[in-house]
Amino acid sequence: MSSPDIVVDKLTKAYGKFLAVDQISFEVPRGSIVGFLGPNGAGKTTTIRMLTCFMPPTSGRASVGGYDVFSQSIAVRERIGYLPENAPTYTEMRVGEYLAYRGRLHGIARSELKPRVAAVAEKCWLGDRLRWPIGTLSKGYRQRLGIADALLNNPPVLILDEPTVGLDPTQIRETRKMLAELAGQHTVLLSTHILSEVELTCQRVIIIGRGKILAQGTPDELKQECARRGLPGSKLVVEVRGPGPQIRMALGAMPGVEHVEVLGDGPVCTLALSGKLDGALRELIASTVVGRGWALREMRTTGTSLEEFFVQITDPGVDAGRASVAA
Repeated sequence: MSSPDIVVDKLTKAYGKFLAVDQISFEVPRGSIVGFLGPNGAGKTTTIRMLTCFMPPTSGRASVGGYDVFSQSIAVRERIGYLPENAPTYTEMRVGEYLAYRGRLHGIARSELKPRVAAVAEKCWLGDRLRWPIGTLSKGYRQRLGIADALLNNPPVLILDEPTVGLDPTQIRETRKMLAELAGQHTVLLSTHILSEVELTCQRVIIIGRGKILAQGTPDELKQECARRGLPGSKLVVEVRGPGPQIRMALGAMPGVEHVEVLGDGPVCTLALSGKLDGALRELIASTVVGRGWALREMRTTGTSLEEFFVQITDPGVDAGRASVAA
């Protein structure tokens, strides 16, 4: 894994006795797209405002590109392209005029300004809208304009807060494609509550709830944790070479197995098990199959989704400590 562009260590934001963000720690590897998930009021936007130096932390540490958000805020801001949830614009300005104005604020040299505006407009599919007044643009085009603004000074880090909120399905697909094209060229922290976007776009996921990090890992790691807990829809698929009837009887009688579905019945018996699919069950299956002289071909989880895991661990009744997944 590459070195991190964003490092957060026990970052905290308190309002009196209320902890909006409570000692969270995570890293965002360079060149990756990381999803930052959480329900409304979880602490996502507060965390983003601290990382972008819009709001001072109460305690803890954070750095962007190796620069400290406490003591080197100007250097941090120079290295971040930030798209807030509701990006402010001047609706009476034309798209090209607005980007040129923003470029001057970024300190881009006059000789470089025109080609830079053209480049970000092309990247964000705004090339044919440069002369349009911003007030005439659809919500989708305004989001593209916000991303183009964030890209103007070619920052190594992009922090995007709900970039697809309010968009229709076609606009969401276009934005997702744009984000995929940014991968590798920029490090992206993507704040959202749309689970499908994270599964399709992000290499890693950080889930925050009630001001704390509840889980972090790859989408597959979180799905495996979901299956291990035996949530509805999750199944353990087992392939064993041996006598089908005996295998079905042995596995179906194991503690935690509530239902057995036959997916294949031949020299290799393939079963889908439902129930409490924890590590103990896997160990019992392996030892039983080997002990009876059968050949265990494969065990894999299926039928789980990131949404199921998200819903479970952000439920206030769930112990957050049990939800952690190794980074």
